[in-house]
Amino acid sequence: MTENAPVTGPGAAAVLVLEDGRAFRGRSYGAQGTALGEAVFATGMTGYQETITDPSYARQLVVQTAPHIGNTGVNSEDAESRRIWVAGYVVRDPARRPSNWRSEKSLDEELIEQGVVGIQGVDTRAITRHLRERGAMKAGIFSGADAARTDAELVAAVNGQRGMEGSRLAEEVSIDSRYVVEPSDHGWEGEPRFTVAALDLGIKAMTPKHFAQRGVRTVVLPADSTYDDVVAVGADGVFMSNGPGDPSTADAQVALLRKVLDAKKPFFGICFGNQILGRALGFGTYKLRYGHRGINQPVLDRRTGKVEITSQNHGFAVDAPLDGPVTAPEERFGRVEVSHVCLNDDVVEGLACLDLPAFSVQYHPEAAAGPHDSAYLFDRFIDFMADAARSGGGSDDLDATEVSKAPTHAQEEN
Repeated sequence: MTENAPVTGPGAAAVLVLEDGRAFRGRSYGAQGTALGEAVFATGMTGYQETITDPSYARQLVVQTAPHIGNTGVNSEDAESRRIWVAGYVVRDPARRPSNWRSEKSLDEELIEQGVVGIQGVDTRAITRHLRERGAMKAGIFSGADAARTDAELVAAVNGQRGMEGSRLAEEVSIDSRYVVEPSDHGWEGEPRFTVAALDLGIKAMTPKHFAQRGVRTVVLPADSTYDDVVAVGADGVFMSNGPGDPSTADAQVALLRKVLDAKKPFFGICFGNQILGRALGFGTYKLRYGHRGINQPVLDRRTGKVEITSQNHGFAVDAPLDGPVTAPEERFGRVEVSHVCLNDDVVEGLACLDLPAFSVQYHPEAAAGPHDSAYLFDRFIDFMADAARSGGGSDDLDATEVSKAPTHAQEEN
């Protein structure tokens, strides 16, 4: 090795470069090389394995605000999907060795195996403050030989990538063919109560589990599925999942959902699914300055006055009036109201159709790790399907307003 050659072994030099030229220098963590994406911060103090395997983080460099990461290692049970989806990983103080009886390997080893480039030893608080002031932005992690390039070359590489606005990513993270999650696989005894067609826009593993634990069979479909595919499943209800990318690109999913609403099939959407419902009703969407990412976001249910602590991961939001109910811009779908708002910034966190059996939330009621304040929403969806079944499979006689406001069994227990 020559005197000026870059260090490329463990602990090699690494640098996080933001599009505005700000740089944070540290040491490599995980794989070495270059990772490009949008820099965002996540505030959860636990659940780092669930975070990095959440498909909603595709093409993003995740900055963990909690200083100690990797203490419990990783295992094969807690992953939310089939692989790590974060484009790069930024931590302050990674664990030198994991200590947990469920650990199968270290986080560092998992990042290396999956080729995820990371950086450690940087001031994640300073990075977070910078992103809060300037907004989420293009960024890159460069380590080993890649970090030896000039600052100008690194900034040029960062700014040469495509931004998140206008990016269509749901199809990239979705499955290629459908699969089924049976209630009997998760402790349910007896026949399934209902069948749900779930569109995988970046679905997390906990979502079908929540349905299964309540006796609902979930048929998970690829993101490019059609209404005919939904009908072929024999679905009692339709679900659209969380996922990455700009909702303004989801024209196919919006068209599918409009057919679902026209048929008055019960519908439930989470995160990206909430944004698609908003678009299907005729509302717009927009990009947030730095988004909501963490497991401690306070949300107000405006109909009950209850405050829920929620898990969230989104950079876009629905642009709908808070002074509802209003008639949807797509008038054939009737009245709609903003059912939930974020108490930090009044961002729309939920939509409820008052003349159709359809609702959605921007946050994650299936949170893992995270609070379970909102798990009752799965029961609310089941109430919609039960009512539709009682009325003969349609919902012409369904008073969606009353069903959406009625307390579920889970709410009564709370």
